[in-house]
Amino acid sequence: MIVIACPGQGSQTPGFLEPWLAGSDAKRWLREMSERIEIDLVKHGTVSDAETIRATNIAQPLIVAAGILSLNSINAELAKLDTATAAVVQQRLCFAGHSVGEITAAYGAGVFNALAALEFVAARSRAMQRCAGASATSMAAVLGAATPELQQRLEELQLTVANYNGAGQLVVAGALANVAKLVSDPPAKTRVIQLRVAGAFHTDAMAQARDELTQAKQEFLIEDPKVPLYTNRDGSVVDSGSAYLELLISQIATPVRWDLCMESLLQDGVSQLVELAPSGALSGLAKRAMKGVAISKISTPEDVKILVTKLTANAQND
Repeated sequence: MIVIACPGQGSQTPGFLEPWLAGSDAKRWLREMSERIEIDLVKHGTVSDAETIRATNIAQPLIVAAGILSLNSINAELAKLDTATAAVVQQRLCFAGHSVGEITAAYGAGVFNALAALEFVAARSRAMQRCAGASATSMAAVLGAATPELQQRLEELQLTVANYNGAGQLVVAGALANVAKLVSDPPAKTRVIQLRVAGAFHTDAMAQARDELTQAKQEFLIEDPKVPLYTNRDGSVVDSGSAYLELLISQIATPVRWDLCMESLLQDGVSQLVELAPSGALSGLAKRAMKGVAISKISTPEDVKILVTKLTANAQND
């Protein structure tokens, strides 16, 4: 089994969409989507600076758009194969996303079409941006053992674990000043890294955003997944589109359990992980927590061609 892993917020970097927009069709599509959701994804994915694309209402749609472009490129390459080989590859695919990457995964699994995915992430990001603007909050990655000393420090600073990423990594969230204190004075045996995000995501600070999306959920077109689709709630596979939408909404204000996703993928026999653009973070976690699993990172269309060549060879040799 091959998992297509879809990264979350903080993975974006200036200009990272540039390679995907070399073709006129991709740029035309992205301009059309930009008009529909009223965010200039072409501009922000090519020329906007790091501070601009750090904003939640820009970063989240950009990341989902990059994932969709990656998936469309993979599907286009698979379409060039003979029918039998393409079918073997597609039958091996499953999807999992980290945080906002769950929306990309929903597109890949057939829950959302491209427009619905971008409309949902645009609504999600705007609501979360409003929550983030209500108070100065932030997040930081904590690398190292989950020791009693760390737990005591989090309690002292009133910080909450927002992401259980596995491989010895947690992401904590709370008041900006308190996150800064943790970064400057980390507990023993840990390293704390400030993240490029502008809010305490996946905590109670996002409750209003969750409630807004709950009220608007009927606006989004959904279908049941066509392939296995894992949830950040507990790493289980979800076979209902409506149930997955509920999980996407509740996840706005509850912790991401990527550790449990990786555990489930290993238990279910995943042998390869392919991280979509903007790749890097999930591949790094998988290298440490998913020993024996082959890892591929997609950053450009050329990476897609290399990947599909390898998948084709594997399918034909089995």
